Amino acid sequence: MPKMTHRHKRKNQSSAASHSGTRSIRDLLTRSAPILSRIGDQSARQAFWRSWLAAHLPGELAARITGVVEREGALTVFAESAAWSARLRYALQDLEREVRAADSNIKRVTIKVLPGNIGPS
Repeated sequence: MPKMTHRHKRKNQSSAASHSGTRSIRDLLTRSAPILSRIGDQSARQAFWRSWLAAHLPGELAARITGVVEREGALTVFAESAAWSARLRYALQDLEREVRAADSNIKRVTIKVLPGNIGPS
């Protein structure tokens, strides 16, 4: 059986050529900066809407909000149950003009159910 002399040997490459595919952390962060800035913007918008809703809704109702997402002209507010979702829907119908005054890009407000902490408290 012939010997496999080249099986585990690297081909003659300069060290610079073999590392050309690697990037520095700075390069990776620079390339992914648009993604990171978009995530930061979304987080800031969520914080804005959470504080805005807490200021404009009764405390009991604001405490039942499990999330807020603003995307493409729609504000989606998540409630912890269907019952709280119905109450929130009526409350936000009364505040819809104020929501649009807070941000003119919002064209519609929707309410969805997203349970909060599941399990024993």
